[in-house]
Amino acid sequence: MTAPGSGPRTRRRVLQAGLGAFAAAALSPMPARAQAWPSRTIRWVVPYLPGTAPDQTVRIVGEAMAEALGQPVVVENKAGAGGNIGAQQVARAAPDGYTWLYSATPMAINMRLHRSPGFDTLKDFTHVGRIGTSDVLLVVHADSGIASARALLERARREPGRLNYGSGGVGTPAHLGAELMLGVAGVEATHVPFKGAVEAVNALVGRQIDFSLPIFHVALPHVQAGRLLALAVAGPRRNPKLPEVPTLEEIGLAGVSMVSFGGLSLPAGAPAPIVARLGATLRTVLERPDVRARLDTGGAVSWSTPEQFVEDFRSEIAKTERAMKLARLEPQ
Repeated sequence: MTAPGSGPRTRRRVLQAGLGAFAAAALSPMPARAQAWPSRTIRWVVPYLPGTAPDQTVRIVGEAMAEALGQPVVVENKAGAGGNIGAQQVARAAPDGYTWLYSATPMAINMRLHRSPGFDTLKDFTHVGRIGTSDVLLVVHADSGIASARALLERARREPGRLNYGSGGVGTPAHLGAELMLGVAGVEATHVPFKGAVEAVNALVGRQIDFSLPIFHVALPHVQAGRLLALAVAGPRRNPKLPEVPTLEEIGLAGVSMVSFGGLSLPAGAPAPIVARLGATLRTVLERPDVRARLDTGGAVSWSTPEQFVEDFRSEIAKTERAMKLARLEPQ
């Protein structure tokens, strides 16, 4: 890129990927507007309620990003419609680097769950990078008499539709994850939607339902307190906080891997130098031991390049399509 008013420059080819691409972009000439960035307060939109895990993550990372960039980062909660309200707002914002979005798994799910989500996850945003991932945990009540995932699925096979499972609502990761697990296992259970993941887990603690697949950090305190029993991790590997708990793939459910992810995105069209600087800054922030310690809730701090983050969304969209077919769900 040639700065205004400068003469011809020799073209350079960047062969490195990942951080090398960030560094090359950051060192290349840039417009005056990008050079001055950031010169004022940055707004980071969280499409979920205050106090939720995404909100807590953004406040921790946002504080560190503000220190690194030298400008305040103000968190704004714009909850509603499964995250669509906040995402729509950022999609329509000016692509000047001053409006950020905490983008997560539901943005991929909503692309297939809703006929008109109000945005296109792959076209209306510039995805800067992943912040972290969180496993999904298959849990039952500690006194249920069910001691393993195999035992749960065998009971579901003997009693089709008799077992009830809870989720935070239709189309949530817990709902689609359960349908994917049940579909691959070839068994049936009845879905009971709640207002949120916490409510679903509380219902399980109160024995109103038989099992659930919540995000790891929601279930972990109840598992540690002995109220719930973890049967399996619905991820690619065992979680270090519960190393004795097997994965669903280990018990023979091939392809049933559900990991919730979240990261940083901008409106489409954001200047490349700003995206490069943000990506490099995000990686530096996530490497700080103090930040990693504060984010340690059972998930994993997991920075990624923009390309890897886009692939997260593509993969989740495909997985959602598969789960919706198994659950016989039509777009709303």
